[in-house]
Amino acid sequence: MTIIGFIRHGVTAWNKEGRAQGSTDVPLDEEGIAMAERVAERIAKEQWDVIYTSPLIRAKKTAEIIAAKQPHIQFIADPRLSEIGGGMIEGTTETERVAKWGTNWRELDMGFEKPEAIIARGLSFLDEVQQAFPDKKVLVVSHGGLISRIVHYLFPESDYSHDIGNTALSILELTEHEKQCHLFNCMEHLEVLKN
Repeated sequence: MTIIGFIRHGVTAWNKEGRAQGSTDVPLDEEGIAMAERVAERIAKEQWDVIYTSPLIRAKKTAEIIAAKQPHIQFIADPRLSEIGGGMIEGTTETERVAKWGTNWRELDMGFEKPEAIIARGLSFLDEVQQAFPDKKVLVVSHGGLISRIVHYLFPESDYSHDIGNTALSILELTEHEKQCHLFNCMEHLEVLKN
């Protein structure tokens, strides 16, 4: 049994502006760093064995903040955890996309990463982690698009398909024959920032 704790990166200026980020390397803003610190504090007293991260700076910085509170933890960047490639829409807002390509822009070939490629790399990563870390707890810092697609693929009958919040924690338990989701899209650690 391998426990996977998925965490989405903290917020960026592009998140706030509604810009598609995809594979563009956008850094955390000040609020994003504060969010990463809150999730790091939330899990600091828990025992995790390894942390994997997307190499994109917004995820990597979130993972570094988490790892700083767990100095014993092994730290690995893996490109399979990068956000879904957004093709020509990266850096644009919905308003800009409509102005440039029209209201039916989603029906055009915009160079998006193919769904089967997204799932293939996500499952490849999970299979490798289960082989390398059986009976271990693995943190994975990644991106909302990738996390939501993987979780929805693993649990197709569930309602785990909505957007993942910044620094949301989702915990999966994976065995060779069974999978369970113990927590999905939990952001209770951010309640302190709202007050």
